[in-house]
Amino acid sequence: MASNIPEETTSFVGREAELDRIEHSLATGRLTTLTGTGGVGKTRLAVRAAGRAESAYRDGVRWVDLAPLHGDELLLATVSDAVGLSDHTLRMPIDVLCEWLDDKQLLLVLDSCEHLRPACAHLLGEILTTSPGLTVLATSRQPLNMKGEQTVDVGPLPVDGTADALTLFRERATAAAPGTSLDGPGTVEAVAEICRRLEGIPLAVELAAAGIGRQSAQEIAGRLASRLDVFADATLRPLRHRTLRTTIGWSHELCTPLERLLWARLAVLRGDFDEDTATTVCAGGPLTADAIPQALRTLVAKSVVARDGERHRMLDTLREYGRMWLAELGEERAAADRHAACFLRLARGAHAGWTGDDQILWYHRIADSHADLCAALDHLLAHDPAAAQEMAGRIGFFWCCCGHLAQNRGYAQRALDAGPATGPHRTRVLWVLGICVLLQGDYPAAERIGEECVRAAADDGTDEGVLAAAYLRGLTHLMTGEPEKGLREADRVLRTTGAGTPLETAYRLRCHLITVFALTGLRRLDEAAEAAVVLRAACEARDECWTLSYVDYQLALIALLQGRAAAAAAHARSMLAGKHRLRDRFGIALGLDILAAAIAAQGEGAEAARVYGTGQIYWRMVGHPQRGTPELGPLREACERQARAAVGDAAYRRAFERGRSDGAEAGLALALHGELLT
Repeated sequence: MASNIPEETTSFVGREAELDRIEHSLATGRLTTLTGTGGVGKTRLAVRAAGRAESAYRDGVRWVDLAPLHGDELLLATVSDAVGLSDHTLRMPIDVLCEWLDDKQLLLVLDSCEHLRPACAHLLGEILTTSPGLTVLATSRQPLNMKGEQTVDVGPLPVDGTADALTLFRERATAAAPGTSLDGPGTVEAVAEICRRLEGIPLAVELAAAGIGRQSAQEIAGRLASRLDVFADATLRPLRHRTLRTTIGWSHELCTPLERLLWARLAVLRGDFDEDTATTVCAGGPLTADAIPQALRTLVAKSVVARDGERHRMLDTLREYGRMWLAELGEERAAADRHAACFLRLARGAHAGWTGDDQILWYHRIADSHADLCAALDHLLAHDPAAAQEMAGRIGFFWCCCGHLAQNRGYAQRALDAGPATGPHRTRVLWVLGICVLLQGDYPAAERIGEECVRAAADDGTDEGVLAAAYLRGLTHLMTGEPEKGLREADRVLRTTGAGTPLETAYRLRCHLITVFALTGLRRLDEAAEAAVVLRAACEARDECWTLSYVDYQLALIALLQGRAAAAAAHARSMLAGKHRLRDRFGIALGLDILAAAIAAQGEGAEAARVYGTGQIYWRMVGHPQRGTPELGPLREACERQARAAVGDAAYRRAFERGRSDGAEAGLALALHGELLT
């Protein structure tokens, strides 16, 4: 399992004593929590500590950012996604997560737990009990109050002499205003005074340093002194909290009115964002779309917003301040409306762009915007159920393919319950719900929903709905061992609908895929191969990756059934390349199994066993034993026997375990490149 520790985009200063304490705590306990006030540097310290500890954990480090979550509803899904679990089952999600982690030697980092402390404590109580190789590093403004928890208090940086706070100020000031000297008469003393007054709180120091270039160190020191002295006798908040809040307020005052307005409106975004998203969500009134790029660049320069390439993000402490001002301005509802409208447009664009050369890009945008899409859906369910129904239908198939089945099923059902009782959007949500339950193995529910979807589509009178319902019904027949019914379903709808729009063409491609699957299941292999070749060409012409990858899978299966093992392996690798681009773990699991079978058919028993071992990792990711249409089981078993016979049980087992120990990404890379696995 590859680590996903965030990259450090700025220099790291000091903290050697804290890093040593964290290292000792991780070595002697299973739960370490870094505590301290907001802005004190807990996240940066956790990033550095996790990087230093990574080599001690066989399965690496998995980082979970909880700051985008405003409630605990997405906690389990967020953790599951971070550790590589895409649950496709009907089981309790916590049980599947515990099972997935039970043999892992892993460092799990939960960043920003303070607003979800009870839920985090409950979750950690479950997974630490059942996963003996799991170690957790958490950051929180307060301890989680769990048995066995060790805490490391993260205080400010030292401010005396040539201390770390001064080093941090100098490095950030130099980055903000290259060429500016901080060694002139009075400047050294002013920098020391700034750091002393800011008590060495890293975020406060960075905000002050960002002002160099627009103001001198002496001017900054004077302004901060007048601001902080006003609150010298205040007792309403802890001193460090008061100092940081005052410094943020000082930075806020230095912003222009338009920059302040952008700061407030950006606070509605949950995760990373690009300039286009910022413009869509934040433009309005005096803050025009044309003004946002420059205002955003200025907020980056002032360290209010962090930038990494084309992506931007606001620190949680600064986002909290923005939300406070958003409420002061009375704009919370308006901002939430714009946010929901923005992500509804994203859903519409992704749905319309399914068939086209940007399909992969849309997949990744939907996956990377998960927290914001969920926030938008929640808002629409409360305030615009019709729009929520539309949105749930347009992103639902993406979420099915990304592995968010349980969550997707819940949103689809809520959208059906809350939204209009008729119409194409409702039909599409029915289709999404049916695909969800089918992939979870709930075939009776899929059959029932499929029948309802057929009736709804007939009432709508749209080809999209008719094709979607037929795909759901046909796939259900295939999964329940009735390929003849699936073939009739697909044939009927393909004869009675026209070529239609590009979007309708996407649904037609899926129905043609049902035809290929059904012909293969009926052992009409020559017809299946012919239909698959035609369908593959149609997908290539549109640069449609999802359907094409399943056509490659079927071509691999057909070739294997026809005794053409080398051709089967080539098609399987092509399928795996497509599924890897889509981050489709269920598809990768299927592809690795068919590739292993093809390799076994070529007499390479050890190589086949190793690929089977890697495939087992992916099957565990989706929480299923090996799945697929019914005819695949006997084929897998026959090829596994062939591989065992070629090398013997002991060698087969060693190679299989090696495939499992390779890890998902490394094992998939070996399988994709077709190297001889020894």
